[in-house]
Amino acid sequence: MNEARHPNSATATAATLSDSEKNVIIGGVLLSMLLAALDQTIVAPAMPTIGKALGHGDYLPWIVTGYLLTATAMAPLYGKISDIYGRRPTIFAAIIVFLVGSLISALAPNMLTLVLGRMVQGLGGGGLFAMSQIVIGDLVPPRERARYAAWISGTWAVASIAGPLLGGTFAQHLHWSLIFWINIPLGLAALAIISNPLKKLPVLARRHRIDGIGALLLVAATALLLLALSWGGSSYSWFSPIIAGLIGCSALLWALFGLRLRQAQEPLISLDVLSNPIVRYGTLAMFLVQAANVGLSVYIPVYMQSFHGLSASSSGIAMLGLLLGTVLGATASGRTIPRLTHYKRIAVFGVIFSLACLVAMTLLAGRSSLLVLEVLTFGAGIGTGTTFPVGTICVQNAVDQSHLGVATGVLTFLRSLGGALGVALLGAIALGNGLPLIGESAQEATTAIASAIPFAYIFLGCAVIMAMSLVAFHLMPEKPLRGRDESDRPAVVE
Repeated sequence: MNEARHPNSATATAATLSDSEKNVIIGGVLLSMLLAALDQTIVAPAMPTIGKALGHGDYLPWIVTGYLLTATAMAPLYGKISDIYGRRPTIFAAIIVFLVGSLISALAPNMLTLVLGRMVQGLGGGGLFAMSQIVIGDLVPPRERARYAAWISGTWAVASIAGPLLGGTFAQHLHWSLIFWINIPLGLAALAIISNPLKKLPVLARRHRIDGIGALLLVAATALLLLALSWGGSSYSWFSPIIAGLIGCSALLWALFGLRLRQAQEPLISLDVLSNPIVRYGTLAMFLVQAANVGLSVYIPVYMQSFHGLSASSSGIAMLGLLLGTVLGATASGRTIPRLTHYKRIAVFGVIFSLACLVAMTLLAGRSSLLVLEVLTFGAGIGTGTTFPVGTICVQNAVDQSHLGVATGVLTFLRSLGGALGVALLGAIALGNGLPLIGESAQEATTAIASAIPFAYIFLGCAVIMAMSLVAFHLMPEKPLRGRDESDRPAVVE
C-alpha cells in the first residue's frame, strides 16, 4: 500500500521533517490563521465609513453576521475533507476561497456585493481556523504539541490588537477597501511559505467519502441557529414568531442531522469520535469557556465606557489586560503540560482561578477602581488561557490520526458556536437590565450609566458559564499523552 495513503503514516512522515521545516510550516499556517482572525476584528471600526460609502447602513450588521455564519458552519467540514484529500490541498483551497472573498469585498460597488464577499470569505476562513491546528497536530505528538498553543494564542492577541487599529486607520486616513486588500499579499505569502514543506505530509484516508446530505443538514442547522442568536433581542424580540421559527427549524434540522449520523454508511462525523467521552466533555468544556471569554471581551469595553467614562480608544487599551492574561495563561499551560502526569489539573485550576476573578468582579462592580478591574480581568484571562491548550490537546490525543481532522473540526466548530451563544446570552441579560445591545448606535452604547448592577449580572453570567465548564472538565477522562519516544520525554511530576 502507498505509504502516503496509510492512516498510520502521519507520524512517521512528520518525523522525516527537520525542526526548521516544521517551524516554517507552523509559521505559514499561523499566518493563514492570522488572516481569518484579523478579518473578524478589522471590519468593525470601518463599518460607519463603509455605510456612508455604499449606503444601506441597515445592512451593516450582515458584514459581520455573514462571515460568522459561513465560517462557523464550514469548520467541521474542513476537518473531514482534510482527512480524505490531505492537508495541503485542503488548506490551499481554504486560503484561495478566502482570498477570492477578499477580492469581491474590496471591489464591492454596493452593500449586497460586500455581504456576499464576506460570506465567501467565511467559507475559506472557517477552514483556516481548523486547518492550522490540524496541521500542527500532524507535525508533533500531543506531549510536545502543547507548547505551540502560545503561538496560537499570540496570533489571536495580535489580531485582537492590530485589527481595530488597522481598520480604523485605513477607513479614516486611506480607504476602507484596504481592510480587504491587505489579505491578498498575506495570503499569497502563506501559500508560498507552506507549499513545498506540506508536500511531505501524507493523505490519511483517501478511500473515504463525504456525506453530502449530512453536510447540508449541518450547514443549514448551524446557519439558522446563528441567525436566531444574531437577531434575537436586537432586530427581533426573543419571543417573536421569526426567532421562534428559526430556532424551531434549526432544532428540526439538528434532529435530522443526528438521525443521519446514525443511518449514513459513512457519517460526516464519526460516531466513534462523538462517543468518545474525552471528545464529548472536552469540546463541551471549550464551548462553555469560549462563551464566557467572548462574552466578557464584548461587554468589558461597554462597562469601561458607560460606567467608568473611558473613551472608546482608552477602553480598547484597557482590554490589553484580558488579552495578555490569556496569552500568558496559554503559554504557561503549554509549557507545563508535558511535565505533568495529571495535566488536566492545569485546566481545572485555571477555571477555578478565572471563576474566582469573575465572582470578585461581580461583587465589586461599581465599587472597584480601574486598576482593580484591570487586575481582575488579567486574572480571568490567565485562567481561561490555561484551558485552551489542555482542551485542544485532550481532544486530539483522544482520537487516532485518521480522525484528527474531524475531531479538531468539531472542536473548532463548537468553540465558534460557543462564542456566538455567549454574546447572545449576555445580550439577553443586558437587554433585560436596560443596557444597550452590542450593535446598536455608538451613541447609545456609550451613554453614561449610573448603576453597575446590570454589569454585575453580566459578570455573574460569565461566572455561571465558567462553573459549568469546570463540571465538564471534571467529567472529562484523562488519557496519557502520546509522545515520540519514551526516552525523549521530559521528566514528569505527579
